[in-house]
Amino acid sequence: MGVEMYRAMYGARRTGVRVRAVRARARCRDAGMVTSEYAMGLIAAVGFAGLLYKVITSAATRKALQDIVEKALHAL
Repeated sequence: MGVEMYRAMYGARRTGVRVRAVRARARCRDAGMVTSEYAMGLIAAVGFAGLLYKVITSAATRKALQDIVEKALHAL
């Protein structure tokens, strides 16, 4: 509801109180993650990065990339 509707329903004095209360609740809403959620997200990201690093640096991946590059060079 807009401020005008509150004024029409409750009068100008109560509208100011109501608007301030709504704004106070809006400021207190949870806007993000808490510290423990950041920590868990960081641990998950580091674990995923480690896994990705292992896959990229494995011999099978290196061989597959080398074959792709060789095929591209021989096609020219």
